[in-house]
Amino acid sequence: MNSTKIFAKGLLFAAIAVAFGSCCGSNDGSLKQEDFQTTFLGQETNLFTLTNKYGMEVKVTNFGARIVAILVPDKNGNMVDCVIGFKNIKDYTTQPSDFGSSVGRYANRINQGKITIDGTEYQLPQNNFGHCLHGGCQLEPFPQGWQNLVYTVKEMTENSITMELNSPDGEAGFPGNVVATVKYTLYNNDALDIRWTATTDKKTFVNMTNHSYFNLNPDHSMPITNHILTLNASNFTPCDDTYMTTGEILPVAGTPMDFTKPKAIGQDIEKREYAQLEYGNGYDHNWVLDTKGDDTECAAKLYSPVSGIYVEVYTNEPGIQFYSGNFLDGSGRGKQGQKMKQRTGCCLETQKFPDTPNKSDLPGWPSALLSPGEVYYSHCIYQFGVE
Repeated sequence: MNSTKIFAKGLLFAAIAVAFGSCCGSNDGSLKQEDFQTTFLGQETNLFTLTNKYGMEVKVTNFGARIVAILVPDKNGNMVDCVIGFKNIKDYTTQPSDFGSSVGRYANRINQGKITIDGTEYQLPQNNFGHCLHGGCQLEPFPQGWQNLVYTVKEMTENSITMELNSPDGEAGFPGNVVATVKYTLYNNDALDIRWTATTDKKTFVNMTNHSYFNLNPDHSMPITNHILTLNASNFTPCDDTYMTTGEILPVAGTPMDFTKPKAIGQDIEKREYAQLEYGNGYDHNWVLDTKGDDTECAAKLYSPVSGIYVEVYTNEPGIQFYSGNFLDGSGRGKQGQKMKQRTGCCLETQKFPDTPNKSDLPGWPSALLSPGEVYYSHCIYQFGVE
């Protein structure tokens, strides 16, 4: 394996294209590296491809440190792209989305966009029913939300890439100068390993995640309601009709929220007499993982009986947000040319619980506070395979 490291200082994208560009589009035929090369907010973007010796590929862009494609063989040996998203940087930078992104500073929702640290209240963007969602993600005005910013490539090999973002004090209302990194590593066992780190010079809140929309069907116009989902979680955090967590932790037993045994996503999703599904327009909730931070124990498994592909999720985080793509509206066209309609993708976002900055004093709720001298660390593995 070529272990040559390419550092961000003096990074030449042309050199990257020579070293790694031959991999781009080699299996899906739809992505061209030049379609991801532009200058955005004064910084250069590009498409990078990670490979392993068995032919799996993961394509990422430094715009939002996003996963653009994950190519794995299905039960017939055909390469299948397992995530939906756009096929060029123009669509990513002009059509608001979280497709494949590294979300920050705070993934998920913060109540009314308000946080308090040592008696000082900070007002964050209110971009979702009066709440702050995903760090205030919106394309205008910039910068709002790390998923819409350009990361600097710090290091790269043929199977790994590390990107860094410097977030200034006061960005999107959050205190502290934060240096955040995300590292993607593709292993030969078809595991995509994601590690986030962050440091700060003031107390602040950090909660990063990956926001890939999985569709393990070969045809992405097929909804993910046929996927079989298992969640290693006996409890979840219910929401009100503005998608804000109530502060309760409730058991899933006897409810449509129960995925402790494998179940088709579509089995209960339209049971709107159950208030949580009515409020969320489907599934858009945080489950409290029984793994309790053990990233060697499977937290979730998603499986397509059409392709035979599955992805298992491992994490050191206490929660996972399962989102069933309820608000995909067909306005954007994906890499296969398909309209990305409702429930043609679903997310499994490892994370702290939503609104922990305002609820960490409640029983069972974690803290997302990061202080100077500490290192935020979050770990997620997407392990792919075939049944």
